[in-house]
Amino acid sequence: MTAALLLGGCAGLGGTERFAAPAPPFEPARFFAGVSHGEARLKILFRPPQQVIVDSVGRIGPDGVLRLDQRIRQGDAAVRARRWRIRPDGPGHYTGSLTDAEGPVTGDVEGNRLHLRFRARGGLDTEQWLFLEPGGQVAHNRMVVRKFGLTVAVLDEVIRRVAPRSEPAADR
Repeated sequence: MTAALLLGGCAGLGGTERFAAPAPPFEPARFFAGVSHGEARLKILFRPPQQVIVDSVGRIGPDGVLRLDQRIRQGDAAVRARRWRIRPDGPGHYTGSLTDAEGPVTGDVEGNRLHLRFRARGGLDTEQWLFLEPGGQVAHNRMVVRKFGLTVAVLDEVIRRVAPRSEPAADR
């Protein structure tokens, strides 16, 4: 068991580096404004993989904040809601909030990669790397969750824009 935990702690990006490119630049508000659909595989330590489906609706508020509301189906569990709020915080940097997070969400963009970091409930240190494909309609998301520095879960997701949305959201 200890060996499995140590090996799990070595997991990193797991090949997502092949998606890294200088263009197209990842602009979170541009990609997530509108409707998107994600299909993922979640592997939690000592459990069989689960399918995760994420349907999202994003709006840019009058204050420039991206409001991303999501409905998540994980395996056989009931659908749950999650809400992101992401705002620019200087060139290439972002801050925000997430209903699953204990504190702030921070992010940075380099080329086509958006890197998000936050601490989820239960002391789970979470990092996400999203890579935008050429054409700007598809992103690959790799999420790694760690507890005490050891990897306890990895999610691989493909997110597709379904429909753009350009009107500002009501301030909520």
